[in-house]
Amino acid sequence: MHTDEPDTGPPLVRRLIAAQFPRWAGLPVKPVAAHGTSHVMYRLGERMVVRLPRTAGAAEDIERECTWLPRLAPSLPVPVPVPLGRGAPGGGYPFPWAVYRWLDGEVPAAGRIAGPRTLARDLGGFVTALRRTDPAGGPASYRSEPLAARDSATRAAIAGLRAPSDAPSDADAGAGPAALTAAWEAALRAPEWPGPPVWIHADLQPGNLLLAGGRLGAVIDFGCAGLGDPAVDLLPAWYVLPAGARDAFRAAADADDAAWARGRGWALSVALLEMNYYRGTNPSMAATARRVVREVLADHAATVRTGAV
Repeated sequence: MHTDEPDTGPPLVRRLIAAQFPRWAGLPVKPVAAHGTSHVMYRLGERMVVRLPRTAGAAEDIERECTWLPRLAPSLPVPVPVPLGRGAPGGGYPFPWAVYRWLDGEVPAAGRIAGPRTLARDLGGFVTALRRTDPAGGPASYRSEPLAARDSATRAAIAGLRAPSDAPSDADAGAGPAALTAAWEAALRAPEWPGPPVWIHADLQPGNLLLAGGRLGAVIDFGCAGLGDPAVDLLPAWYVLPAGARDAFRAAADADDAAWARGRGWALSVALLEMNYYRGTNPSMAATARRVVREVLADHAATVRTGAV
């Protein structure tokens, strides 16, 4: 998925476990079907999972998660990954890695959520609880920058979608450059977050949410987590929820007009960059991003019609 990604597989994982965690050496190892963009995962027995970073940048996530997840977990309303062991480079693998407790659940499928308003309230409760967690000593989030700092990259992504070779795959986004630019510029006009940075997950996409019985059962992958603008954690409004459930999420997340506008801008910027980056390497991720772009544009158009901007 990335040009500098090391090869992995069950034999490598078995070597790493045998060398560094011999008490688990006899457990079976099998790949996890889901394809993460930053890490590869392997089941270790029935109750654990091995997480291997795909890139040097993602390797920094291991330190962040092993340090902060135990401190964040008591404040959160749903389970999060529990680090059980931190591994070092070895056996031909160049990055730090970790073993976590396995969390069961189903990834939400946009458009096929049985109780979207209930899930919306659950998600709002999660981001509110995380935001209220003591920020003392917390690191900056991977997405800690103000929205305006993403202006050049977002406009470049919009321009990139106009290349002739991109037209067949991106035309179904229903997004011309003028509409995309208008939605983006509307988000840039929103007032910045006036308070101090707070804890955010910063990547609440479908693949990082696990459902149990239709409710939010767990949140995973805290590699982007840290301190930043709480509007970043409004991403699931467009990445996960249908339009009819967004008001429930917004109320539970206590998002004012400015935060909602910034959140919509974050969703648009992240999705546009994902469309460009993962077009040829992760079709599922690119398809999700195209759907998000459609949702953001429709939401922005509805906001314009009602005169809310």
